Amino acid sequence: MLDLTKHPSLKYFLFGSLYFAEGLIFALSTVIIVLFFTEKNISIEITTLVGGIAFAPWMLKFLFGPTIDFFGRYGRKIFCIIGGIIGAISLIIVAFVDPETAIIPFTALLFIGHSGVVLLDVSADAWAIQTTKVTERGKVNAAMYIGLFGGSAIGGILLSCIATFYGFEMVFITTGFLILISLILTLFVKEHKLDIKRRLIKKLLFKEFKKKNTLIVLLFCVLVAMNFGMLMFVIPDYMRNVLLLDKMQTGLLASVHPISLVIGATIGGSLSDKVGRKKILYVSLLGLLISSAFLATCDTWEKLGIIYAIIGFCTGASLYSTIGALLMDVTNPKIGGTQYSFLASISNLGELGIGMVSGSLLLYFGHFRFFLYTAVIIGASLLTLYFVKETIDKNSS
Repeated sequence: MLDLTKHPSLKYFLFGSLYFAEGLIFALSTVIIVLFFTEKNISIEITTLVGGIAFAPWMLKFLFGPTIDFFGRYGRKIFCIIGGIIGAISLIIVAFVDPETAIIPFTALLFIGHSGVVLLDVSADAWAIQTTKVTERGKVNAAMYIGLFGGSAIGGILLSCIATFYGFEMVFITTGFLILISLILTLFVKEHKLDIKRRLIKKLLFKEFKKKNTLIVLLFCVLVAMNFGMLMFVIPDYMRNVLLLDKMQTGLLASVHPISLVIGATIGGSLSDKVGRKKILYVSLLGLLISSAFLATCDTWEKLGIIYAIIGFCTGASLYSTIGALLMDVTNPKIGGTQYSFLASISNLGELGIGMVSGSLLLYFGHFRFFLYTAVIIGASLLTLYFVKETIDKNSS
């Protein structure tokens, strides 16, 4: 068995591979579902609603975290494996369900698939908090999101090609098997299990959420996440229905975003360990504000590709590395699964809650005003960031 204490760099590959599974289901649910439903002539309102319901487990992470802490004596690894298997099997089954005639079972299976991957995610987060030092967290979050958006980029390209040549049913089956493959490294890693005193979980959780800085950090995260949530369904729809790109063009252009997210997460996560979280966040969020506003000017695929890449880079450097490290910094390792899942659930509520109604907001505001409002959200997050205090627990370093 491979021991993380003897091979510390292995943790980057371990958590990156687990997050790769998340990237695959993200690509499936944000790009492929839009293409699939467009081909089926299902409206954008229904598309974003189904996508939002499928993503709902990411807002319910607070139910998964206490569960894995309560059963902490079994470790984190087993829950990573169970979650991945549930996610994979659900996606393979959904391949045989037609959303035109069975939209509810289709949505339910997607929901179950995401629930399995959320269990994997929460377990991986708790495992990472438990096994990493403060000075490693930016880099570990970067590795996680390199895996996630690497999976999303590969998924966007590969799955779009499979949809074009073999049909959407094969896309769901392929995604399920790729998730199973991403679990292989986990099977060979030795886990040092943490003895968690169950009776202290609730007490410690209330204590942590009474801290002013924790609440400010949480508000800040919600605001940044709302920007991502507003754009994740609308931009693929913009490519397909405004710029009139075909399935393969949409998949290829959509892959620009996760690739740039990987680059941003790598640079932002590493620098945040060296120069501090807030400095990186000020720079990356200012870039995100400007680029989000410039989406309103994108009347060609070339312009959209450039702006989408900048948005991806800035989002990767902020939301998907530095902010992840910031959340770990304010999390008590003794209740890592519980507290971090609560923080992530509320943050995801901002992202996925607004993502669920983004189609309706788009129809009400129109693309121009919709894109400008995404920039306004980032402006509010920059104001909130001023009040955030960088806190590093010396005992965890």
